[in-house]
Amino acid sequence: MAPRCWRWWPWAAWPRTRPPPSESTQSFRQQFSTQEQTPQICVVGSGPAGFYTAQHLLKHHSRAHVDIYEKQLVPFGLVRFGVAPDHPEVKNVINTFTRTAHSDRCAFHGNVVVGRDVTVQELRDAYHAVVLSYGAEDHRGLEIPGEELLGVLSARAFVGWYNGLPENRKLAPDLSCDTAVVLGQGNVALDVARILLTPPEYLEKTDITEAALGALRQSQVKTVWIVGRRGPLQVAFTIKELREMIQLPGTRPILDPADFLGLQDRIKEVPRPRKRLVELLLRAATEKPGVAEAARRASASRAWGLRFFRSPQQVLPSPDGRRAAGIRLAVTRLEGVGEATRAVPTGAVEDLPCGLVLSSIGYKSCPIDPSVPFDPKLGVIPNMEGRVVDVPGLYCSGWVKRGPTGVITTTMTDSFVTGQILLQDLKAGLLPSGPRPGYAAIKALLGRRGVWPVSFSDWEKLDAEEVSRGQGAGKPREKLLDPQEMLRLLGR
Repeated sequence: MAPRCWRWWPWAAWPRTRPPPSESTQSFRQQFSTQEQTPQICVVGSGPAGFYTAQHLLKHHSRAHVDIYEKQLVPFGLVRFGVAPDHPEVKNVINTFTRTAHSDRCAFHGNVVVGRDVTVQELRDAYHAVVLSYGAEDHRGLEIPGEELLGVLSARAFVGWYNGLPENRKLAPDLSCDTAVVLGQGNVALDVARILLTPPEYLEKTDITEAALGALRQSQVKTVWIVGRRGPLQVAFTIKELREMIQLPGTRPILDPADFLGLQDRIKEVPRPRKRLVELLLRAATEKPGVAEAARRASASRAWGLRFFRSPQQVLPSPDGRRAAGIRLAVTRLEGVGEATRAVPTGAVEDLPCGLVLSSIGYKSCPIDPSVPFDPKLGVIPNMEGRVVDVPGLYCSGWVKRGPTGVITTTMTDSFVTGQILLQDLKAGLLPSGPRPGYAAIKALLGRRGVWPVSFSDWEKLDAEEVSRGQGAGKPREKLLDPQEMLRLLGR
């Protein structure tokens, strides 16, 4: 049976100052610099995991050459297609990745779908080592009745739509309803809620797509409920995103003080970041706002709220049976302690009317090639510190290595570990000896198969076009959405 995961065929397809190198690291680099061999290394995926892996390899081996393959025509993965348009500071990491791509020992090859245009085995034959860093390109399904109704979307697709992911450019979500429900209480859930409720004039100078901005200007959504199976102590979003929601212009929070009873004593023993987060929730839910804040909330035309201890049971259909008209939620209670805390149904249910349901219960990776081991339950490639189990010379980093968790700095650390492990194996003689052809061999294969790779200099031409198109509207860029148009601009 074919896997439920899909791939983007064919066109759809955060930095930190580091301490100076230790004496052992300097020795490690000097040892490599004396080697005559030029290690040919291939990285699959040009998001944070791919670029950070490449950065580490280039920095710590003076002769290594790294080729980065990407199924999209453009680089940077979730930094371009996942980070919210109103968080431009997070996208500054692109400057670091660009410096890596400009190295004369690094090359970017976009518009190449590994697993279809070229197999992993063909890459392994051409390179001394292959690193899979292709991320989590699918979403976890709700697996409840009514999930197929119009008006039910994955948050991942919604994010791709407003961020210009080519395959989501025709999503056209219907925003004519009064109420939207977001299932999940992580940062992505808060991102989509915030974008739905932000006054459009605050988004006009961001890199949100013009199509999305136009739809949001016409949006009738006035209330967004953000629903979680567990309680305030278990939310997955971070304090920065929560503070943005509380301070969002033109909106007011709806928080039930009953959800927070007894929490003041229970948070004394939790780690400080979690404690600060819950304290902010407590203040927002229970403290009387000051005069200015009370006036702001009273004049707000939109609202958002957190619903705890609720698990989706069924999407309720409209009278004609075609569209979502509400969602049935099972009321839950918590069992267990600490990390083992889980939500169990109490038997009670409640119906929440809504016309838009956005599922934000997690991303998941897909198998890339039959020759690569894959754990479908965990959604990762089985590995030991980045070494793919039972496949010498094959490595992984990022979400496909550890699962879709953490922020960009988490991925940076994770990718540096994989890079270090690979270099250790190279030093120990565990990788193939002798020269490997690298991209020369792959280029010939792709040519015979009618595949047109896109170089980093090609991307910079597209980048200049996007920036030029955005200038007229005072935006940092207007993203190109159609891969065919991109290829035409490149003379293909």
